[in-house]
Amino acid sequence: MPYKEREIEKKYHSIGEVAQMFKVAPSLIRYWEGEFDIIRPKKDKKGNRRYTKDDIQKIRYIFHLVKEKGYTLDGAREVIAQGKDKGFDKVEAVQKLQEIKDFLINLKNELQGKNDT
Repeated sequence: MPYKEREIEKKYHSIGEVAQMFKVAPSLIRYWEGEFDIIRPKKDKKGNRRYTKDDIQKIRYIFHLVKEKGYTLDGAREVIAQGKDKGFDKVEAVQKLQEIKDFLINLKNELQGKNDT
């Protein structure tokens, strides 16, 4: 069986990387950080923001509420505060399913490659 590099998962992401994930400007991520107290990235000695997977999940939830569902910032804050919308759970579930799908596709490709030889 041929050697296959495993994808290395980063522990921290820069604001530019996070902005790229959502196809928005880094200034929007910084703005949301000031508007929503659930986003609190770590900062290094130089003051650069370092976002964890958990931070990115929270940003994904805010993105979902504001950009996809059309909530105002006040409305999104209210939804988050009251926990009315279990959308965060849905977003997490969708991400988990995507990870499982990617894993299964990679497994399928590996097995097909094995059968070709």
